[in-house]
Amino acid sequence: MLIDADNSCLVVIDVQEKLNPVMFDPARAPAGAAKLLEGAGILGVPALLTEQYPQGLGPSVDGLKSLMPLGCPMVKSSFSCFADPAFSTRFTAYGKQQAVLCGIEAHVCVLQTALDLIRHDHDVFVVEDATASRTAENLRAGLERIRHAGGHVVTVEMVLFEWLRRSDVPGFRDVTRLIK
Repeated sequence: MLIDADNSCLVVIDVQEKLNPVMFDPARAPAGAAKLLEGAGILGVPALLTEQYPQGLGPSVDGLKSLMPLGCPMVKSSFSCFADPAFSTRFTAYGKQQAVLCGIEAHVCVLQTALDLIRHDHDVFVVEDATASRTAENLRAGLERIRHAGGHVVTVEMVLFEWLRRSDVPGFRDVTRLIK
């Protein structure tokens, strides 16, 4: 199953100033999420960005603020984005079957969002190199559980090249510059 730019929505989950530094690899989620947000913008893929309890965990990291989609961040208190009524309404309004997820933490908010989306018959793709947890064990366990539930674990480059599909399309050069 390929990720289709016309049938997917990117969801960047909780890559926030006070939460990100305690990840086992603090560069992982912001760097991957930035490439995905830029690629989505170039190719017209809708994107949503969430923040969990920003008064305590801070806003999104600086590298994502300038790439933030219109109407974001979407502030939430539920760990699953899809359990938040404002998020689920907006996501559903896009009418996309596929959800491309990345962010923090793999075993909490990313996992619960993935499981809810799978339960509601969406195809879920979690971007491993744009997703983090405080420990490598929690990252592995979260991704393994998502796989076991029917989700797909992919990489930033997989997503970008599947969104493109061809080298002779508008945006190819701009997107490939993101990964060089």
